Amino acid sequence: MADWDRQRSRLSDRLRERVADEDVLAAIASVPRHLFVPDDKRHAAYADRPLPIGSGQTISAPHMVAIMAELLDLSPGDQVLEIGTGCGYHAAVTAELVGPENVYSVEYHASLADEARDTLEVTGYGDVSVRDGDGKQGWSEHAPYDRTYLTCAAPEFPGPLVDQTRDGGVLLAPLGDGQQRLIRAEKQADGTLNRVDHGGVRFVPLQ
Repeated sequence: MADWDRQRSRLSDRLRERVADEDVLAAIASVPRHLFVPDDKRHAAYADRPLPIGSGQTISAPHMVAIMAELLDLSPGDQVLEIGTGCGYHAAVTAELVGPENVYSVEYHASLADEARDTLEVTGYGDVSVRDGDGKQGWSEHAPYDRTYLTCAAPEFPGPLVDQTRDGGVLLAPLGDGQQRLIRAEKQADGTLNRVDHGGVRFVPLQ
């Protein structure tokens, strides 16, 4: 029988080399990643690397989830839009930081959205809202959002996502067709984005 709690705690400790935010590290230590990955990948659930989850998609490496959470500077009660639910793991980490009822996630693949919804329910994050659809259009019904992030690479921040993020809010995404860069952008009152480049990354493309 695998000692999942110990593996999760050791993973969180290892991530201290990359992430300083103790709340983020606590979230990583809390979310049972092994329940979000396919059964045949469960043995590698707490390895710090991406894993395939079906439909040509992956679950991001834990360090990338943690880095993105730290860059988003999440606080309890923040309204958050996630594009690319995948298996639901990243949404669960976000939910640990802001509260599950404040997380709205859009997944292109209906089958993945259904599976993520089920997994989030059984792991205690059932109040996360998940729908399938075109992530480039966001989820306008719950806008404006304090934070918006993409777990898949886009050429640019899609216009609807910028529009649905409040002035002073933050967007975070891997941007670029070939060479991807992790870009954090603060939305200004005039609608423009104040961007900071956080280095090269590699994500599956936004569909």
